[in-house]
Amino acid sequence: MSLLAVEGLDAGYGAARVLFGVELWVGAGEVVTLMGRNGMGKTTTVRAIMGLLRPTAGRVSVDGIDLTAAAPHRIARAGLGLVPEGRQVFPKLTVVENLIATARRADAGRAAPWTLDTVFELFPALAERRHHRGAHLSGGEQQMLAVGRALMTNPRLLVLDEATEGLAPLVREEIWQCLTRLADAGLAILIIDKNVEDLLRLAARHVVLERGQVVWTGTTERLRAERDRVERHLHL
Repeated sequence: MSLLAVEGLDAGYGAARVLFGVELWVGAGEVVTLMGRNGMGKTTTVRAIMGLLRPTAGRVSVDGIDLTAAAPHRIARAGLGLVPEGRQVFPKLTVVENLIATARRADAGRAAPWTLDTVFELFPALAERRHHRGAHLSGGEQQMLAVGRALMTNPRLLVLDEATEGLAPLVREEIWQCLTRLADAGLAILIIDKNVEDLLRLAARHVVLERGQVVWTGTTERLRAERDRVERHLHL
């Protein structure tokens, strides 16, 4: 059974339909990418999964439990943590206040729950600025904070929408290193990003969207073998 299963998902905004029968799944401890050009439905898919947008058809389930159109807090309690596009940190709250604002206890029996100390160990820069407000952080620090805030919900699946968009190269590399540590520790990840080589190093499986439909899916090995074909769906 998949940790997350998305089946036949349709969604949109008002009369504008964006998703057409999207299918994807993420297993426990698996890293999966969601790829495609801007405007192809990636963020809409994430919003529908996370309960931020009501699907018009299809099913979203976690551990086989139907959570289609469930409230976002129910999705979080089921074990999904979101790092949203644009970071969306609370600008007037400090780093510590941002981290504890949506914190959730780990499930019973979990060996190493996420706490302030473990987030600060993962991101030392946040520890140094723990009393600074979100608005006073750099873009890279805000992205670290957004990842840390999601980890503080103690998720089983981390969902990242544009994981390194707009970040300086050194900061991007730090984010990728942290995501690799999380994946190696067994955290399942569903990730959107434009850096294909980094995605190929991190993930085992990939889903490509075009105009709201899945047009390609496969393993990293298959993507490398069919790189030219897949690239046509990723660039203008």
